Amino acid sequence: MKNINRRNWLKTSVLGLGSLSLASSELFAKGTGSSAGNWSSQSMVKEIILPPMNEVKMRARLSANENPFGPSAKVQKAIAESISVGNRYGHADAAYLISMIAEKEGVKPENIMLGPGSTDLLEKTAIVLCKDGGNVVSADPTYMSLVNTAEKIGGSWKAVPLKSDYSHDLPGMSSAIDSKTKLIYVCNPNNPMGAITEGGSLKEFCKSASKKAPIFVDEAYLEFMDKPADNTMAGLVAQGYDVMVARTFSKIHGMAGLRVGYLVATEERINSITSLVRGTMGLCVTSLKGAIASMQDEQFLTDCRKWNKESREFTLDKVVSMGFSPITSHTSFMIFPIEHEGRAFSKKMMDQGVGIRVYSMYDSSWCRVSMGTMDEMKLFVDALKVSTT
Repeated sequence: MKNINRRNWLKTSVLGLGSLSLASSELFAKGTGSSAGNWSSQSMVKEIILPPMNEVKMRARLSANENPFGPSAKVQKAIAESISVGNRYGHADAAYLISMIAEKEGVKPENIMLGPGSTDLLEKTAIVLCKDGGNVVSADPTYMSLVNTAEKIGGSWKAVPLKSDYSHDLPGMSSAIDSKTKLIYVCNPNNPMGAITEGGSLKEFCKSASKKAPIFVDEAYLEFMDKPADNTMAGLVAQGYDVMVARTFSKIHGMAGLRVGYLVATEERINSITSLVRGTMGLCVTSLKGAIASMQDEQFLTDCRKWNKESREFTLDKVVSMGFSPITSHTSFMIFPIEHEGRAFSKKMMDQGVGIRVYSMYDSSWCRVSMGTMDEMKLFVDALKVSTT
């Protein structure tokens, strides 16, 4: 495996579905931090949509960071039983779910807003805060739904390249904040890189930066970590900081197709959003019943964390033994550079029934694989051997 020049891999095209961005090589920070002004106003990435995957031939669907183990049996039972009340609105169930979440996060019910997945909450927040323009400060690469929405309604983006260890460049992001900054976005652990920005440093950044502009911390993958409580920013909300934290039932809960997520924020911030858009009206009673059941099924969440880690460690060992260099992942996916053209590689993998995500980055392609069952990861490893020889 050749040593890939990190200054060359960031300008590129994304192969596959999703809203992600990768900064140009000229913008990538040297060393472990960036100086003031080292940010971009736009992404150099062009997203390329590949033809739909052949679901009939799919043996391992490892492209969308879905949880292969869920929803749990208790969730399925709750949903099945709730169909009979599908003629009723789920307001009472939404209120009960909110109370459960508030207790878990150590805040009041007034600090919680529900939505059909966390992406819906990302986009609604961008609409409310950037409707009159201004800029969003975030890392690059990162998950792009919030940024894309802000730009489409007249906002702009100040993209700060990740550090050499793929964590957020917090000093660089602080330098990017100005009088026109309407929102600061942090995805932690970050997608698509899978890296974590250390919780203590991020908390200090949030305390300081939130005095200048509200901060949105996307924690979609946090609960795959061994100690998620050490890295969540939700506790800052109870302390009165203008920080928003998003979680989703799509990942560790295994409910991606059922669409439930939530936002933790100050009461004032929640009210500023709900005064323009609503959250619970986008949720059906079946999904709400399922989310309630999933929160009560702690054993399933513990098992999913364990199973995901086992699949990740197995895949890491096999991928490294084949000469690849994955970024250390704290999530339900892994990314690493390959020496093959992205489209051809993706087709070879799909021909073997394995769906993955591929990024083309300057002179290299990168493969992002979601963690599946152990059998699915064995299929991935076998397909990878064939596709890279």
